[in-house]
Amino acid sequence: MSTASAYLTVAGIDVDVIYKDIKNLHIGVYPPVGRVRVAAPLRLDDDAVRLALVQRLPWIKRERDRLQAADRQSQREMVNGESHYVWGNRYRLRVIERPGRGHIEVDGDRLLLYVAPATATEPRRELLDRWYREQLRRAIPNVIAKWEPALGVTVRRWTIRRMKTKWGSCNREGGHIWFNAELAKKHPESLEYIAVHEMTHLLERGHGERFTKLMDRFMPDWRARRDHLNDAPLGHEEWPAS
Repeated sequence: MSTASAYLTVAGIDVDVIYKDIKNLHIGVYPPVGRVRVAAPLRLDDDAVRLALVQRLPWIKRERDRLQAADRQSQREMVNGESHYVWGNRYRLRVIERPGRGHIEVDGDRLLLYVAPATATEPRRELLDRWYREQLRRAIPNVIAKWEPALGVTVRRWTIRRMKTKWGSCNREGGHIWFNAELAKKHPESLEYIAVHEMTHLLERGHGERFTKLMDRFMPDWRARRDHLNDAPLGHEEWPAS
C-alpha cells in the first residue's frame, strides 16, 4: 500500500497524518495525552486535511481534555513498597527514617529514600522531585553535546520544568529548550528523542514536511521513540485552573 506522512499543527495541536490508499479520512485522539492522528486518502493534500481538522476541532479538544483528565498516574504516597520509575526502570520504594539530611539512593531494584523521622508526605515528594531533576541536569548536557554537531545547531540555554501535556518545547529565536521533569522517569532514548525534536525546531519552526524530513535524517527511528514515550502516562500532578 502506498503511503506518505506529514506533521501538521492546528490551533496549537500537533497532528500526525498518514496518507494511504483509502476512501475516507479518519481522525483519532489517543491516550495518554490526546495525541491526534489522521489517516487520509492519497487524493487529499495538507490543506484539505487541515480544514477537516479545523471542522472537528471542538470534538478533538473535548477528547483531549477527557484523556488528559483521566490518564494520570495515581498520587504517590511515598510509602514502602510503592513503585517508582527511573530512566524507564521500575523500582520499589523503601523509606528509611533516620536523623540527618534527606537523600535518595538506588540499590538494585530498590529506591532508598532517607528522611528524618516523622517527615510528612509532601516533603518526601519534594525530595524525590529534586532528585529527578538532578538526574536530568546530569544527563541533558551530554545529550545536547552529542547532537549539536549532528544537527549543526547551538542550544544557548535549557531548562527543566513541569509541563502538563508536552515533553518539551523550544524558543527558536533564543535557542532555548525546555524539558519536562517527568523525562527522568522514562527511558534515556526518550530524553534523546525530545532533545533532537526540539533542536530540530531551531532549524524549522513548524511540523511540516521539512521538519519531518529533518527528523528522518537525524533520527530515523524517531516515530518509534515518540510512540513509546507517549504510551506511558505523565505522572500525577495537581494543576491550577487557568
